Order: sequence, then structure tokens, then C-alpha cells
Amino acid sequence: MIGGMPEVIKKYMEKEDIVSLTQVYQGLLTSYLDDVSKYARNATMIEVIRHSIESAPFEAGKRIKFQGFGHSNYRSREMGEALRTLERAMLIYLLYPSTSTEPPIIPDLKKFPRLQFLDTGLINYFVGLQEYFYKTQNLHSFYQGILAEHIVGQELLAINMNNPRKLSFWVREKKQSNAEVDFVVPFQQYVIPVEVKSGKTGTLRSLHQFVNRSNHPYAVRLYAGPLTKTSTKTPEGKAYTLLSLPYFLVGKIHDYMEWLIEE
Repeated sequence: MIGGMPEVIKKYMEKEDIVSLTQVYQGLLTSYLDDVSKYARNATMIEVIRHSIESAPFEAGKRIKFQGFGHSNYRSREMGEALRTLERAMLIYLLYPSTSTEPPIIPDLKKFPRLQFLDTGLINYFVGLQEYFYKTQNLHSFYQGILAEHIVGQELLAINMNNPRKLSFWVREKKQSNAEVDFVVPFQQYVIPVEVKSGKTGTLRSLHQFVNRSNHPYAVRLYAGPLTKTSTKTPEGKAYTLLSLPYFLVGKIHDYMEWLIEE
């Protein structure tokens, strides 16, 4: 709910008061906006980058277009420059899709990326989600499931920090049959599809499309349920093993994938 920024965590541990964190969140945003001049090459780009910072929390977890990002009139070229600048400053992360089902995972830079923001707590604060944490039993059942996906993305980025390969997701874009798997993770000689579900249930149509095209019978689902391992089939008849992990185990996903494959 409050995220992982050190100053936020320290303040909360001292007072255990969510309201007291408002000043910290606002101070962080002000610091980022004040630092824009360090990265911008001219006065125009200062305004574009500031707009990017203020808009990014509302676009987190979504596939974005550079043209008109954040309901603006900015062009694709200047908006792309601004967002890539924020990525170099590690304020955001742009995940590009791939069509690969076998190594190596090759991101397609011509397709629309998905935006990952620096910190989940900042998203919750800026978008006004914190109050909803007290109104639902399933912390990942609101905000269209985007928050669950974002948290998983943060964890995968954290365990992948020393890997030069960027985190990616999988797409199949056809006129009559689009599919999108939330993340693809290289493991051993395989590319493992990882789907995030906002509750305990949900269809796996896109995951099945990946499995049908892959050279192995393994898939992972992250959800609000217990750890299970299920032998099943896609609707087209391909047998595979589905590893279902509760969200909080995503940081150990490589260990569980090793267990999945070795078993």
C-alpha cells in the first residue's frame, strides 16, 4: 500500500499513520519535478518531461502511445524522448512486447510498450487508491487488476536488476485473434509465460495460445490463491503443467520454476 521508498517506510514505521506520509509523497514528487532541468536539453523539453512525470502514475501498467501521452498534444518524437529520459533516470521502465516463444526473447521496439512506474506506493497515492485498501478483502481486485500486475512487475525487475536483458511480455496480434501474456521469463533453455490474475479465478486464453506455440509444457500463474501445480490441457489439446503461485512468492519465482521443471 505505501510502496518501498526508504523515507516513506521509515516514516510509517515511526508513526504507523498513513496520513502522515502525504508530505513525504508530495516532497518526492516535487524533488523529481525540480530535477527535470538536469535531464532536459531545452526549455520545451523541461515542460514535456514534467508532464511525463505527472502523468506516468495514471498510465502505469498500461500499454502506451507516445503521441498524446497523458492526454496531451505533444508529438510522438518529443514524448518518446521525455519518457526515455525518465527511464534512464530510473523513474519509469518501458516494457516492450515480444513474439518469441523460444530464447532469445527479442523485444519489438516498433510495438507499443507498457509503462512500469518507479514505486507502487507513489501510484497508490497519486491516483488516490490507498483508501480502497480498506474496502476490499482482496487487495488486487480493484483498479482493473492493473495494480496486481504492477506489483509483480516490480518484483520481477528487482530480482532481475543485474541482468542486462530487459523484462518483456508476449503478444500475438492478429486481426481476429489477439493475445497478450503479462510477462515472459527466460529460464534454463525455456521462455516461461507468466500470467497475472487479479483474483483467484480468471481465464487463461492468452496463456494457452503461448503454450500451444512453445517448445515446452510449462506455464506460471500468479494470483490470490494457494500454491498449486496442475497437469492440464489447452483447449486445442496440448498437455502442460500450470504452476499457480500466490502473489507474495513472485520474488522466488526462479526457485519455483526450477522445482516445476525438475519434478
